[in-house]
Amino acid sequence: MKQVAIISVILVLMGMTACSSKQKPLVPLALIDSGVKPQAMTLTEQGTQAYQAKQFEDAKKYFEQAVAAAPQSGQAHYNYALSLNALGDSEVARQHFLEAANLAPGDKTIWDSPALAPFGNPYPKGYSKERPYGPNRMIFPGQRPKQ
Repeated sequence: MKQVAIISVILVLMGMTACSSKQKPLVPLALIDSGVKPQAMTLTEQGTQAYQAKQFEDAKKYFEQAVAAAPQSGQAHYNYALSLNALGDSEVARQHFLEAANLAPGDKTIWDSPALAPFGNPYPKGYSKERPYGPNRMIFPGQRPKQ
């Protein structure tokens, strides 16, 4: 009986560790647009180095300048939002995360990022989109509605 209890505890512990998934670390992205200025790429590299060294204030400054140099780059907005989020400025970070997602609609890294998870719904709380399809059936010309 004691062995069954020990085996049960071991199985439960193994199940708990198997089900828990580690979040990927948040890493700034390189600017991939071919039309991006070299200055923006240099600023992004400097910001990435500062971010990885956990110097978030410096990273914020570099990424902010990169956004100014490449305002249409989703990656630049994403990086800036990462640094803002690390500094606790979540509302401004939210705006830049959403801007990054809008500017880079096909970028799987941005869209699947755990950083965007808290900001996934762009609508305010309590907002309900109208249902595009109601319970009523469509009426074609020459038909009468059922009553």
